[in-house]
Amino acid sequence: MLYALLRWLAAVAARLLFRLEVRGARHVPAVGPAMIVANHSSALDPPVVSAASLRPLHFMAKAELFRIPLFGRLIYAVNARPVRREGGDARALREALRILESGHALLVFPEGTRGPEGVLRDGRAGAGMLALLSGALVVPAYIEGTGQALPRGRLLPRPGKVRVTFGAPLFFKKADDGPRKERYLEVSGEMMAAIARLKAAVSEADRTGAATALGGLHHMRNMSDR
Repeated sequence: MLYALLRWLAAVAARLLFRLEVRGARHVPAVGPAMIVANHSSALDPPVVSAASLRPLHFMAKAELFRIPLFGRLIYAVNARPVRREGGDARALREALRILESGHALLVFPEGTRGPEGVLRDGRAGAGMLALLSGALVVPAYIEGTGQALPRGRLLPRPGKVRVTFGAPLFFKKADDGPRKERYLEVSGEMMAAIARLKAAVSEADRTGAATALGGLHHMRNMSDR
C-alpha cells in the first residue's frame, strides 16, 4: 500500500518537475522474475525508474542510508534493501536472489555507483553473477537527464527533462556450475552494451526527429547459452 502511494507521488512529481517521458515500458514483463538493468548517474534513478515501470520494483541501496532515522524505515518500506559497497556482500546477494526467486522485479545498476550524466562505464561482476545465478529475464534501460537534474553532490534537484527507455529483454542461461568472475564480467558487459545501444537509438531519434529510429528496439535480442 505504501509503495503504491509513494510510486504514484513519485510519478506525479517526475512528470511535473522533470517532464518524465517513458519509452518501451511494454518490454518490462508483467509477472515473473526480472532484472531491470540501467545506467546510474543520480539518486533520482530508483524513484524515476519505479515511476516509469508498470510493475513494482525492488532495488538495493547503500547500507548507510538505512542508518538514517525514519528514512531507513521509509526506503525499506518501498522495497529497498541494504548493500555494502566495499568488497563483496554475500548477504545482499542472497537477498537479491531471494527477491528474484520470489518472482519479483529487481532494479540493478551494473556500474555500481553514480557517474557523470551520459557517460556509460564498465559493468561490475555483481550484476552478471546475479543474472547467471538467478536465470531471470534481464531488461536494459537507459536513463537520461537525472544526472543533470540531481548530480552527485547536489542536495536539491533542478527542473529538467528526464527520459527512461526500456529495451527488449536479454536472457542468460542459468548457471549451476559456478562460472568464474570473467564470465560474470562478460555478462555485465553485455548488459552495458545493450544500454549503450538504447542510448544510441535515443540520440539518433533526437537527431532525426523520427520516432521510427526506436522502432527496431523490440527486435533486439541477445541470447546466451554459454
